[in-house]
Parts: sequence; C-alpha cells; structure tokens
Amino acid sequence: PLAVVSDLWWTAACYLDDLADGQAASAAGNLDESEALLATVIGGTMLPLLVVQSPRIPEAARGPLSAEVVRCWISATEGQLRDLRADVGAATRDAVVAAYLGKSGAPFSMVTAMAAELAGRTDERVELWREFGNAFGILWQVFNDQHDILTGRNEDLANGTVTYLLACALDSAAPGGVDEVLRLHADARRSPEARAALTAVLLAPDVLRQYEEDLIRFRDGAHGLLDKLGGDAAHLSLLHDLVDLASPMLLRPEEAVAGAVPARD
Repeated sequence: PLAVVSDLWWTAACYLDDLADGQAASAAGNLDESEALLATVIGGTMLPLLVVQSPRIPEAARGPLSAEVVRCWISATEGQLRDLRADVGAATRDAVVAAYLGKSGAPFSMVTAMAAELAGRTDERVELWREFGNAFGILWQVFNDQHDILTGRNEDLANGTVTYLLACALDSAAPGGVDEVLRLHADARRSPEARAALTAVLLAPDVLRQYEEDLIRFRDGAHGLLDKLGGDAAHLSLLHDLVDLASPMLLRPEEAVAGAVPARD
C-alpha cells in the first residue's frame, strides 16, 4: 500500500510541477487542463488517504499514516513555493537545500517514516528513517539537476530555477562576476545563447569542484544514517546501493550537451 501511495503522490506532484512550469498542456493526455487539475487533486491527496485507511492497514497505524500524507503535501508545497519565489540574488547553498528538502525530501521521508510506523518501530527509529528519506531526497534532486543539463533539456535554466549548482556558481564567482551570473540567469529564460553561456559558467572547474565536494558530503551522510539504522543485511546493502546509484558525479567541465546519460529507474 505504501508503494501505491508513493506512486499516486509522484504522479500528482509531477503534473503540478509541469503546471507551474507552463507545460501542463502536454502532460495531461486526453484531459484538458481543468479536468487534469481536478483529477490530480483527487489522485494525489484523497486516494492516498483512502489507501492508508484500508482494512489492510492495522487500525492503530491509520491515523499516523494519514498524518504523514498531509505533512508531506504541506512540506512539499512549501518547498515548491520556495523554488518558485526564490530570490536568485540572495541564493545560498543552504537556501537551496531547504527548498530541496520540501520538493524531494518530503515524499521520500513520508514513505520511509510510513514504513517504520507500519512496522511498529519506536518514535526514535521513525524519525531516523524520516531523516534518511530527507537525505535521499536531496541526492535524488541533485541527480535530477545534473540529468537536466546532460540531456540538453535545460528546463531549469529556461524556468529560472535556482538549483544547487547555480548556488555553487554564485559562491564561486568573483565579486564582479556575480552580476554577470545573475544577468545570464535572467536572460536564460528566453535566450538560447544566454542558456549556453550560463551552462559554461555552471560547468567551470571551480564550480564543479565545490559541487562534487558537497555531493560526496550528502552521500556520506545518507550512508551514515543507514549504518546507524542497521537492520537486515540484505536490505541494508540494497539501500546502500540505491544511495550510490542516486549520487554519481555526472557533470564534467564544459560538457553541456547530451551524451551518455544513465537510465533512471
């Protein structure tokens, strides 16, 4: 049932994200935008709540699991609003992480906390699993950001999204260079030339060095949480592998166009 909740949540969230980015028409299939929005609200909120109220779920767990669904939507919406209203001029790596914790950390931590609650674990272990879900969500979002550049889609640049890589570029820029990065970021919404120029800035060696150092730190943090949680060795090994699969450093200096991109499962 938790896999069903996760699938429903992500289907709804991806459509709402496309709606926010002005791409909803192509994502709605045979539904018009209004019909798709109504279906999304029901599919992403009401149906998951019905799933966790199922007789298959022990009665004592139904309330806590329902609360997790609600908490996830609140946190994810806050993260998305942070993203949409981000002030690029004041962007910091910590501010971007806060947005990522909502956008991607919330749904993963919802499912990991739910699994621990459904298994009847203590509050302390539930919170540790929630923390792992948050850590994995950051890695997933960083992977997604890299994938956007390597495929040549550059949707983040076209949408004006403040990514972690952009925050690293702002931190690495010389005092006189920050204004140029901000100008390119603003122009990239409508100019392919500005997107190409900004991509070159993002893929500068100093920027990628900081990015990779932080990526390693995020990955080590997720592995450390799994070590602390322990549990069945086979499942633990699988989760460690999942962390590694979600956290490769894919970007290289000046590699801005699509190439060999690992498949996402």
